[in-house]
Amino acid sequence: MTFKTKLASLFSLMLISLITVQAQDAKALLDEVSSKVKSYDNILIDFKYSLDNAKEQVKQDTRGNITLKGEYYFLNMLGVTRISNGKKIYTIVPEDEEVTISTYNDEENKGISPSKMLTFYEQGYTYNMEHLKNINGRRIQFIKLSPKNSNAEIKNILLGIDMQTKHVYKLIQTDSYGTSYTITIHSFKTNQVISQNLFVFDEEKYTSKGYYINRLD
Repeated sequence: MTFKTKLASLFSLMLISLITVQAQDAKALLDEVSSKVKSYDNILIDFKYSLDNAKEQVKQDTRGNITLKGEYYFLNMLGVTRISNGKKIYTIVPEDEEVTISTYNDEENKGISPSKMLTFYEQGYTYNMEHLKNINGRRIQFIKLSPKNSNAEIKNILLGIDMQTKHVYKLIQTDSYGTSYTITIHSFKTNQVISQNLFVFDEEKYTSKGYYINRLD
């Protein structure tokens, strides 16, 4: 084996070791974030949602908020409210005076569901540490997640973790069509006093207003 061949082999081994260590570090950090999220009784988040596709010249920004409690969630975004009790999803569209009731199916949910927006990475992804950035005085460690399924519509995800709080700060998802979806968390509150009926859908309330109930369940 020549000196150049030995050097190339050594470099390859070092690169493989570095990637392995980075993956282990990334997984350890994600495990810490996941454990912390699951320790809370509930989480209230205010966020900015951005959609960007340079090729199609499409760019959209909006604000939203979500309350999470286990598999339950209450989401407001783009004038639409979605309520989930872990079994049913109620999508309320005041503009159309319509409510759609569907059954949540985890197997059919190809994207990142609201209830799993802070823990979706636990299965189906490989991890790699990316850059550490200082954003508004906060140290944000980015981790790149790549789907193990080569046919997945998601190309990759960059997850930004606040290294002080160990909370998710930013999520940037890029799909195979070149569209990126960014969620930036502006407010992250935990263990708040919330109504016991927050995740309960009152059908009579909407039928009395003349809403059309579209049942897909």
